[in-house]
Amino acid sequence: MALALCLQVLGSLGGWLSLYFSCCHVNKHRGYEWSCRLVTLAHGVLAIGLSAYIGFIDGPWPFTYPGSPNTPLQAHVLCLTLGYFIFDLGWCLYFQSEGALMLAHHTLSILGITTALVLGESGTEVNAVLFGSELTNPLLQLRWFLRETGHYHSFAGDVADFLFVALFTGVRIGLGARLLFCEMVSPKPRWFMKAGGIAMYAVSWCFMVSIWRFAWRKSIKKYHAWRSRRGEEPQRKRNGHLRAH
Repeated sequence: MALALCLQVLGSLGGWLSLYFSCCHVNKHRGYEWSCRLVTLAHGVLAIGLSAYIGFIDGPWPFTYPGSPNTPLQAHVLCLTLGYFIFDLGWCLYFQSEGALMLAHHTLSILGITTALVLGESGTEVNAVLFGSELTNPLLQLRWFLRETGHYHSFAGDVADFLFVALFTGVRIGLGARLLFCEMVSPKPRWFMKAGGIAMYAVSWCFMVSIWRFAWRKSIKKYHAWRSRRGEEPQRKRNGHLRAH
């Protein structure tokens, strides 16, 4: 069983590396981060779909049965995601592109997924955390691609920002608190899985503080720009009236 899981993780890592090198080959005129972001986007979309199917259809329900034995599908998805996080952490370390908080997030993710696979349990709540963590990922990548292509300061950029902040607050902070509470009061999960849940939720709050600061600064900037435009409209009207006479 352990050998089969290791082979799945290695296969996943090899698959993500192959996709990355293929993206680099196709997008030679772009930087390496462009290709890495494409891989991240692909993993995000895939992880959202698979984890949503597990949580909402295949089961068990994470808010009711934390600490349950892993199902075969949960194990496959966790192996797929573990391979990705190993790839992305290695990329971030090699290119030194991320700060300590993101590195801590990836490290905790790798430890949590590995522990769930080794124990053969708690895949239910780890899969739920995966869903919540990756739900905002496509929007995060969309914001980056809009910025890189010069389309960020547009209606599409505003919508992406709003949805990102709303989903992060509602899912990772709101529903994340509920999931953590269920994890803590349940007698089934091991104590170190509960400690890992607290650590991951603390990391989410650190991200949340930065996101709210960004949202506040952008809102103030938008408000001042709106006030400035409103102040200019009467002046334009007066100038037009004077020219008419």
